[in-house]
Amino acid sequence: MADLKGTGKEVTKSGIGSVLLGAAFLMATSSIGPGFLTQTAVFTQNFGASFAFVILASVVMAVGTQLNVWRVIGVSGLRGQDIANKVLPGLGLFVAVLVALGGLVFNIGNIGGAALGLNALFGMDAQVGAVVSGIIGVAIFLAKDAGSAMDRFTKILGGLMIAMVAYVGLTTNPPVGEAIVRSVAPENVNALFFPIVTLLGGTVGGYITFSGAHRLIDAGITGKEYLSRITTSAVQGVSISAIMRVFLFFAVLGVVSGGITLDRANPVADAFRHGAGQIGFRLFGLILWSAAITSVVGAAYTSVSFLKTLHPVIKTYEKYFIIAFIALSTMIMSTIGRPVNLLVVAGSLNGLILPVTLGTMLLASRRKDIVGDYRHPTWMIVLGVAIVIAAGYMGVLGLRSIIALLS
Repeated sequence: MADLKGTGKEVTKSGIGSVLLGAAFLMATSSIGPGFLTQTAVFTQNFGASFAFVILASVVMAVGTQLNVWRVIGVSGLRGQDIANKVLPGLGLFVAVLVALGGLVFNIGNIGGAALGLNALFGMDAQVGAVVSGIIGVAIFLAKDAGSAMDRFTKILGGLMIAMVAYVGLTTNPPVGEAIVRSVAPENVNALFFPIVTLLGGTVGGYITFSGAHRLIDAGITGKEYLSRITTSAVQGVSISAIMRVFLFFAVLGVVSGGITLDRANPVADAFRHGAGQIGFRLFGLILWSAAITSVVGAAYTSVSFLKTLHPVIKTYEKYFIIAFIALSTMIMSTIGRPVNLLVVAGSLNGLILPVTLGTMLLASRRKDIVGDYRHPTWMIVLGVAIVIAAGYMGVLGLRSIIALLS
């Protein structure tokens, strides 16, 4: 049995399975936020059935990223920032600040997305919706066993989102056969490279890469004896995210294949309205809220997990720092509104963070003082290097965006 750190409890064999699945859902739901929904709808509108190739390619790259990160963290029992400090002293602090800053900015957008979801679902005022969503996020971490509460919350809402999107996907009657063909034989392959790296950053960029792996460390599920189960959990997380994106892709593809041009201001809501009428629009509200609030939980938890080894006070009062993180995001969102410029900068930071963090994990995989006698598979390293190069290219584009924004 493994010790569930921070609670003084033990996890049984069945409990370990629940934590592993919870970690997979935490990672998956962290990636399924308002940006995830909008990206999928916009790219489906632009590329049609050929977007299936983008989904397939990004899933392969996401699996490569997560396997490299989860296995190194799982074997070493060290968090991402601590591994980075061992690879290069001071790098861990740099990574922790980048991840926490990016997580805060994204959380502001996630709170905004949750507010829009409640507005579509109940007609609730956006500011009120932001506060209500923030309170719900805080309530999860006020629970006596916050880790288990977070696991249950993400699993329930993650499953609910998949079921709802699958329903809308079936009602729009998408050309599934064409999508399957285009997944390996797309039109205009060169135009699809940018969407691939964009989806990669949105699926495993920034804090998302570490959310599930850090959850396993907090549950004490580390070491070579758990390696196969950690690997399975990482693949499950990417698979859950992929299933959600495929169903959403089919839902939107069925609408745009009929010749309908989606409203650029809110393409997902428009697709659901065309696909399933007023019921579809209400479902969109619930899906958007679910996607946003689970991302709020994931971003807050993971961002603080990057900071807590930097100072003992943060580690001692971790739960309250997470609550403060959500409260600050809610306050900024409810008083200032949707900070478009900050969201652009945050997207650019994701492109910069991923090659640094993944590259660090690849270097760590060869360090005996970090992973001991564990031998990291060569094919994972090769795939990881290819992803670092692709993500680095996206990071250059993001840096240009930051410079342009600041000037």
